[in-house]
Amino acid sequence: MACLIAGPGWAITSLRRSTTWMTAALPGPCKPLRAGDAAAAVVGWSSVRGNHNIRKPRNQGVRVVDPCSDVMAQPGPAMRQAMLSITRSKVPYKTPHDHVRKRSIMYLKTFSSRVLFEVLNHGVVTSRKPLSAAAAALVRSSARGYYNTGKPRDPGPGRAAHGRVVDLRSDTVTKPGPAMRQAMAEAEVGDDVLREDPSVNELQQIAADMFQMEAALFVPSGTMSNLIAVMVHCRERGDEMIVDDRSHLHIYEQGGSAQLAGVHSTTVTTLPDGTFDLEQLESKIRHDYPDPHYPRSRLICVENTHNVQGGRVLPLTFLQEVRALADRYGLSVHMDGARVMNAAVAQRVPPSTILQHTHTVSVCLSKGLGAPVGTILAGPRDFISQAVRCRKALGGGMRQAGILAAAGKLSLLEMVERLEEDHRNAKTFAEALLDCDPPLFAVDMAAVETNILRFRLQEPSLSPSEFCARMGQVGEGEEAALGQGIQVLMYPYFGNSVRAVWHLGISPEDTQLAIQKMQFVASQFLKEKVRTQ
Repeated sequence: MACLIAGPGWAITSLRRSTTWMTAALPGPCKPLRAGDAAAAVVGWSSVRGNHNIRKPRNQGVRVVDPCSDVMAQPGPAMRQAMLSITRSKVPYKTPHDHVRKRSIMYLKTFSSRVLFEVLNHGVVTSRKPLSAAAAALVRSSARGYYNTGKPRDPGPGRAAHGRVVDLRSDTVTKPGPAMRQAMAEAEVGDDVLREDPSVNELQQIAADMFQMEAALFVPSGTMSNLIAVMVHCRERGDEMIVDDRSHLHIYEQGGSAQLAGVHSTTVTTLPDGTFDLEQLESKIRHDYPDPHYPRSRLICVENTHNVQGGRVLPLTFLQEVRALADRYGLSVHMDGARVMNAAVAQRVPPSTILQHTHTVSVCLSKGLGAPVGTILAGPRDFISQAVRCRKALGGGMRQAGILAAAGKLSLLEMVERLEEDHRNAKTFAEALLDCDPPLFAVDMAAVETNILRFRLQEPSLSPSEFCARMGQVGEGEEAALGQGIQVLMYPYFGNSVRAVWHLGISPEDTQLAIQKMQFVASQFLKEKVRTQ
């Protein structure tokens, strides 16, 4: 369901940006038909011009031999067993050099001829320079966001090589547990592009029922899901959507709506609770259309919970008012609900209570819900029919995707209620920050509603980058003081703040370790400050 592309460092960097919104889905190797199978095969062509209207026979109890395409191949026992045992590699990626042309595993489905020409003629890959210290990765954070921050690999000179790691960078770092791996290994699969994968179909029906939407579609990522929603809602190039200026869709999705869909964006100001002013929203609607000077307003986007504003839950009354305004002017409402299940748990309502105020929603399965891959896009049936076409155009049509859908089913059916534990752990850490004496941190406890915590540093000489660097390395004397080295990974964030996110990989015990590390870092900093005075 994926491909590996090898080439020069500059080419891979360029492709990595492209794959933010595009996923190339490829099947595994096709098993050869036996001679008897081939002799018995009967292939019916439904069109003189092509074969993509062919559907799998529905007759039960009849042996089906399918030589129509090698995309029908399904993973065998060895491949399924590998899914149970595979773990995330701890070995740093090593780039090939002289053998790029000879031994690279390459599939050039989306490679331009220009890039191919450069790869074949130059074949040079730049090497990574090693980090000088564990702090290096954490200090290099952009002023506006957190995606330039990496997990430190080198503890630095004189530091402990190993320590307990508490990873609070994001709920995207979750890993599937044994039950989920077992479900994936045993999943019944088919070709989802032909709508024949039973596990995918079941996941989509479960989601549609849970969200009280007519239909749902399984897609590789939240970024693709949001882009598809924009493409379907905004049907003409030059249409306009209204988004809040701190939304994930506006900041962190590479401007895909403009880059790929030809859709213009206008923004409203994000308020601290993740909402925006409704009068400002109404003023952004293009009332002068069809005057040729203006784009046509088509879509209002909301984000729930709101990532940048610290996991804030949008009030139901706000959503109701947004929907009423949209209905008045004939606009649609799309919710980037990557963490809408966190919102439902926090408000103690079923997700359908929230989503009744939207036309469509994108719900991520690979964050707090713990699936390795995937997002659900849900909405009216005709909307999903168009979404299927857009997904295919963006390279998101996966084949035997039931292996991933099996994890998604487990996420929706068994992982939602446990989100409350993440919320409790975040509040526990926030309270510990306020207990620090003398006070180094500022936290608005009313804003700690879900699993995302934003807090500020009140000491001018301690920046968010430096604090995160200290938290992410094992400091001098730490093992003696705490009994072990502890590395707590966080992100420097907007407005002199730090961001930490709780998830299923972080237990209450891990939270207490993070508190101990925070207290140790604060103590060491204050001692250093006294010595320099």
